Amino acid sequence: MPQEKDRYAFWTKYKRFASTEILLYVIMIIGIILGIIIFG
Repeated sequence: MPQEKDRYAFWTKYKRFASTEILLYVIMIIGIILGIIIFG
């Protein structure tokens, strides 16, 4: 049980960073797809 609590604390701390990281990944994937369409 204590392990689960630590995991929740980690997620609450990580959530703000994770959302921005996911946004960066989405932008990167869109950029790659656009690059393939334009240069392909």
